[in-house]
Amino acid sequence: MRRFILLLSSNAGLGYFPIAPGTVGTLAGIPAFFLLAALPAPLYAVTWTALLFLSFWTAGEAGKIYGIVDDGRIVIDELVGYLVTVAFLPFSWSAALLGFIFFRIFDIAKPPPASWFDRKMKNGYGVVLDDVMAGLYGAAALRLTLWIIG
Repeated sequence: MRRFILLLSSNAGLGYFPIAPGTVGTLAGIPAFFLLAALPAPLYAVTWTALLFLSFWTAGEAGKIYGIVDDGRIVIDELVGYLVTVAFLPFSWSAALLGFIFFRIFDIAKPPPASWFDRKMKNGYGVVLDDVMAGLYGAAALRLTLWIIG
């Protein structure tokens, strides 16, 4: 079970990349976006919600295994956050790449309340929820940008 948790929490090992594991871990979101974009909106929402709860559990358990709540190798939260940024959009490379950039900017900057979750919730929920908030900011920026470049 330990290996399974570490495999999931690291997005199949992407979190072990020695440089910028969060950015590399977010890359798992692009093929996930490609697959999920074809789903009807309610099924996307159900699938994302299941992934959210899976990420709460795996992030929390991986943090216990590593001995660090928000260890850099835990990147399933980046996947969940990125999928918020691109949620309900049809797949396109412009949406995928702009979404990636916006999500990473907001994940690194952590504007409130993302910073609150990061600082105050030292468990799997906090690890994931700051990325969900970054994903919401990224979604707003992405949709505004796509509307402008129309």
